[in-house]
Amino acid sequence: MNETTRTALRARAWLVGITALCGLWLVQNGAATRTDPPRPAAAEAFAAGPPPRVAATAPLPRSEPVRIRIPRIGVDAPMTRLGLRADGSLEVPPARDRNLAGWFAKGTPPGAKGTAIVAGHVDNAQGPSVFYALGSLKKGDRVEIGRGDGRTAVFAVDAVEVYANDDFPDRRVYGPSPDASLRLITCGGAFSRTTGYQGNVVAYAHLTGVR
Repeated sequence: MNETTRTALRARAWLVGITALCGLWLVQNGAATRTDPPRPAAAEAFAAGPPPRVAATAPLPRSEPVRIRIPRIGVDAPMTRLGLRADGSLEVPPARDRNLAGWFAKGTPPGAKGTAIVAGHVDNAQGPSVFYALGSLKKGDRVEIGRGDGRTAVFAVDAVEVYANDDFPDRRVYGPSPDASLRLITCGGAFSRTTGYQGNVVAYAHLTGVR
């Protein structure tokens, strides 16, 4: 099995875990009362054109992330480690905590060289959760990751896209990067009354500064 195949299979397994981020509150409340989270605008997709030019910053040494802040959508949340389940799917943050994001701790920490994966729930049984408004981000928006070394890694959003589960671009999302790249992932797309969201919203970003 070549590395491309292994990457694709691993990414598919992660996606199985990420679908657990989807739609519990909306399913329980029904179509008549729910308020759908925002969907990414077409202008924020890669195909609509390049993001504002924000120069990349050299990657930082590895350090565990402890907090994520996204000013545009009011996110200010602690972070927890995510691993893999026995079936190879990605763990998700505990659903009971609406203000908690998780990062894949066996991969790249945000700010270091490579592709860092951060996932958050769109909702839980009580209502909207940490990444509920992820789809409203715009190119150039700022994402800040507080790290255990006391530094804050500052990222600029490059694009925000939504994908159906059966059309998820594994390599684009999870593939390696020569720079310090970041992916923020939650659920979105078409909604099923029985199973929740049928896709994922992904925000792409790159490191632009350090504080």
